[in-house]
Amino acid sequence: VFKLPSSTRIGGVEKELPLKEIRQRLQDVYCRNIGLEFMFLQQKNQCDWIRERFEIPGIMSLEKGEKRTLMARLIRSTRFEEFLARKYPSEKRFGLEGCEVLIPALKQIIDKSSELGVDSFIMGMPHRGRLNVLANVARKPLDQIFAQFDSALEASEEGSGDVKYHLGTYEERLNHASNRVINISLCANPSHLEAVDPIVQGKTRAEQFYRGDSTGQKTMSILIHGDAAFCGQGIVYETFHLSDLPDYSTKGTIHVVVNNQIGFTTDPRFSRSSPYCTDVAKVVGAPIFHVNADDPESVMHVCKVAAEWRNTWQKDCVIDLVCYRRNGHNEVDQPMFTQPRMYQTINKHRNGLEIYRDRIVSEGTVTADEFQQEVQKYDEICETAMRVAKEQSHAEDKWLDSPWKGFFNSGAPLSPLRSTGVVEDRLMHIGRKFSTPPSDFNLHPGLKRVLNQRAEMLNKRQVDWALGEALAIGSLLMDNTHVRLSGQDVERGTFSHRHHVLHDQKKDQTTFRPLNHLSDDQAVYTACNSSLSEFGVLGFELGFSMHNPNSLVIWEAQFGDFSNTAQCIIDQFISSGQAKWVRQSGLVLLLPHGYEGMGPEHSSGRPERFLQLSSDDPDVVPVVKPPGAHRSRKHRLSFMAKFASREADVTPVSDVSLELQQLHDINWIVANCSTPASLFHILRRQVSLDFRKPLIIFTPKSLLRHPEARSSFDEMSEGTSFQRVLPDTHLPQSTSAQTVLFCTGKVYYDLTKERRQRGLDDRIPIVRVEQICPFPFDRVEEVMASYPNASIKWVQEEPKNQGYWTYVQPRFLTALSHSRQIKYVGRSPAAASATGNKKQHQTELEQFLDDAMRQ
Repeated sequence: VFKLPSSTRIGGVEKELPLKEIRQRLQDVYCRNIGLEFMFLQQKNQCDWIRERFEIPGIMSLEKGEKRTLMARLIRSTRFEEFLARKYPSEKRFGLEGCEVLIPALKQIIDKSSELGVDSFIMGMPHRGRLNVLANVARKPLDQIFAQFDSALEASEEGSGDVKYHLGTYEERLNHASNRVINISLCANPSHLEAVDPIVQGKTRAEQFYRGDSTGQKTMSILIHGDAAFCGQGIVYETFHLSDLPDYSTKGTIHVVVNNQIGFTTDPRFSRSSPYCTDVAKVVGAPIFHVNADDPESVMHVCKVAAEWRNTWQKDCVIDLVCYRRNGHNEVDQPMFTQPRMYQTINKHRNGLEIYRDRIVSEGTVTADEFQQEVQKYDEICETAMRVAKEQSHAEDKWLDSPWKGFFNSGAPLSPLRSTGVVEDRLMHIGRKFSTPPSDFNLHPGLKRVLNQRAEMLNKRQVDWALGEALAIGSLLMDNTHVRLSGQDVERGTFSHRHHVLHDQKKDQTTFRPLNHLSDDQAVYTACNSSLSEFGVLGFELGFSMHNPNSLVIWEAQFGDFSNTAQCIIDQFISSGQAKWVRQSGLVLLLPHGYEGMGPEHSSGRPERFLQLSSDDPDVVPVVKPPGAHRSRKHRLSFMAKFASREADVTPVSDVSLELQQLHDINWIVANCSTPASLFHILRRQVSLDFRKPLIIFTPKSLLRHPEARSSFDEMSEGTSFQRVLPDTHLPQSTSAQTVLFCTGKVYYDLTKERRQRGLDDRIPIVRVEQICPFPFDRVEEVMASYPNASIKWVQEEPKNQGYWTYVQPRFLTALSHSRQIKYVGRSPAAASATGNKKQHQTELEQFLDDAMRQ
């Protein structure tokens, strides 16, 4: 007999045990169907906490009622897949066969977390098992799911839509375990398996923020992964590293890995270098619970512990469901081509429901008849739902994962564009507060000069770029609109121009945020430096923007060039999210851009890529649609039919301008502002619209301190608004002008300097296009009417195959009905975005400026 050490719990109330019994109890805990990794945790109390929940004798046993609930849930999970396999044998659905226990596992996590106080669950997952999760976890009506298999059904909304196993949903339902109403949001995700991870985290953080849930006791995130993707895709690592950052933490995420032990056709020995697919979680001290998915009761205990861990420690944990994939990568794939021995074994292996049925029947928990009755009950539910689905004429549009209650009014026409100007007294108040630190704050001498310069500008009723941005943010805050600015080094600004967080030079970690001290009833302003990540952080901010439409969420790249490491988020979510998933977002991307001799990685935010993804037609001038045409597809078709037959009491008159119509119809907005006033208005316009669109702004570098890049309060006060095109104020109209130069962004100041030096101010008008997409067809036509005899040149500093040329050229021709030609002026086509040689850069600049000024 040996005395048990205080660190173990295997004795229960017993203090001494024989060696044989000690060995047996340890084997039962650690060498059966559960494998635990937690001894790497730095805090001993956390290790002791885990040991207590696994070592105490009998702690993993389920009561009879819990076993019956588990059985019912496993039946639903298994029979759902079998039903779809019978009804749609040739359809891809990426079923859950081989890991049907995932459904009871997720429901156990939700049940336990709900009992602990959580009432909102935000989930992300790849496509495998998504339909089952929609049906049996989110409880999406089965008929709506089955209807998605009918490709003949007409969509209820505009847009391209997406395949059924990418769709998300938002459901509100009663949780019977806690008897509390809960919300479940399953975020839509493309086939980029782990791309949704940071989006879920951002959405979760946003909900926690707006609910005042600083400890994560009300809202939590659950992420489901595949084994190959979890260890193979870098976004998993990026997302983990957000988990404990003050402005990004969601107070613990439960990760569930569906470990099929294969990735498409690749064996683990060829797909990872680590022993386990979950080893990446160790970098943030997340305990890992490996469990055999053929033992549902062990899975239930692990899920219960995971929910309690997250509630107690507010940290991530990982559940590794070691299972298999009964079919190939999809239902029509043949896995025997590449894993013959593995699939010979799988084909002989009984599914988890059959194994568990035999177990609970043999132990007397249920009878065979009771089990069969439960099976028949769910089969009848599926058959009834199928009959309802076949009666539908339109596919339901209730697949929105982020409903904005009270924001959309599908029956109302669009409101006219509002002025985004602000009364001068408020502008001055914000400017003064922004430029004045507390009297007892130890400010750096260099920053004192910066703030004094801002105060001097205010006295002259002028603003530079940083002050114009601050006035936009500050005025929104005073309108009680939350603003969040995130990205690498955004608090100071990459170019040391912003300084939204001031640091005391004598007191460590003492800061002052001027824009959070404008008024007592203002909204909170969050400016936060992020980790050195683009993919993860941009995804996070997109998720944050999805929760509340009455906010302004901004992500700034350190340089615009670096945004391409987040290209997946841009391509799969931001540019196409509304078309695929009817999901709107007002996220703003600030991409520092401009050719100043800093080389090919510090010059271009790649505007050509954003413009190529824009959804407007270059060959068609848009027209204003009649009232009612902005509603959902079902309402719109009904309205247009009545309008055509004059049955509706409507008139074809609308207050909707072409500018507003274009903003409504486009997939996103692309701008390159040349003045602080333009930036001020376009940021405020994001919040003033009746709808939300992503906004891409190519922001300047040298213009941040350019003496001419300033705006007057007159351009920002009441009654003013964003101007898509800025005409030439020196030469507003001329019949003798032979050439009109159109441009966008910083190159305008290079052109005006060159024009002034050549004495051509009264001969060559220079027009700025501030908003490139949607293209201002009407304004271009108006401007050119003032120069009836002039030819047109488009001037850009980017190479010809990059920048804006391929986007604007056909649209200029369309705007002018092909009555005039437009000539390109700029750098020659190039593979790299810019030269790395300063002299070559200057030679190229002088060359295209000379070409621009030639008559």
